[in-house]
Amino acid sequence: MLYGSGGIAAATRVAVFSAALLGGAGLAQAQDASACGTDRTIDIAEMTWPSAAALARIHAKILETGYGCNVEVVTGDTVPTSSSMLSRGTPAIAPELWTSAIEQQWEKGIEEGKLVELADAITDGTVEGWFIPRYVQEANPELVKAEDVIARPDLFPDPEDPSKGRLYSCPPGWACELSTSALYEAYEMKDKWNLFSPGSGGALDASIARAFTREEPILFYYWGPTAILGKYDAVQLDLGEVKPDVYACNTDTDCDEPAAVTAYPSSPAVVGAASWVKEDAPNVAEYFSKVGLTNAQISELLVYGEENKADAAATAENFLKTKKDVWHQWVPEEVAAKVDASLN
Repeated sequence: MLYGSGGIAAATRVAVFSAALLGGAGLAQAQDASACGTDRTIDIAEMTWPSAAALARIHAKILETGYGCNVEVVTGDTVPTSSSMLSRGTPAIAPELWTSAIEQQWEKGIEEGKLVELADAITDGTVEGWFIPRYVQEANPELVKAEDVIARPDLFPDPEDPSKGRLYSCPPGWACELSTSALYEAYEMKDKWNLFSPGSGGALDASIARAFTREEPILFYYWGPTAILGKYDAVQLDLGEVKPDVYACNTDTDCDEPAAVTAYPSSPAVVGAASWVKEDAPNVAEYFSKVGLTNAQISELLVYGEENKADAAATAENFLKTKKDVWHQWVPEEVAAKVDASLN
């Protein structure tokens, strides 16, 4: 026997004390996981397009009310935001950064350790291409490839010139106007198709909405995630393989090569951050590593904004109220409970 009764009591007290310490440490770890972990302001870039703006507001609400972070939403756009993150470490987060437009700058920032990529903002990539309504394809199941549709201008008559089909392009000045015009030329569509410029993004949306509402045929360029692709059941046509060099030439006004056929590349859209976030606010970095959404999910959340004329903040609040099954998976239970309470 190693201990007397006094020794046993002392040993018991030590065991209880140790267990209390371990329990307290476990509790502290659980509490730390739901805390912001930094006193620095987490400034989030609200980009100028609807999906990025809504995502900025979603994340700001969760970080502020759930984690207790000091959060500021700041105006942003792809080039100035990435430049500021690289040179000044602010804003801290760009929740939907399309890096294809800043590829060299972004890679430089990663290599120098000034920028980090926390996750894919759009997990299945952005979408860009030519579309037709599903009801048109169901009535004509042979329409799968662009060539299939191009061979049937009679199915997509131009209202102003029924002897030809109509392809709805992009507004003047947009990059997609160049790419669509190049494909129109490469497919040699001029004799049987008219390339229609809608004049503005709103006019393009109105033309698409009118066709779907009336269940009329329409061939149009579009991209996602967007409210249009979330609201209307459109089928993307097969444009073949992506040829990056061809696409680069098709969208470069100084390229002298003739237009050629290529599919549109899927642009990466990531959650970009200043590198200090990962070092100084690991809980915030961990949170953003889980927040990716699919193209369809983002398009769906934008439908609410479009149908209700809601701004980014209202669109974000609707997502938080109606998609708890999605965003609750991003955070600890304690954080989710705090956000839910703030919404009520």
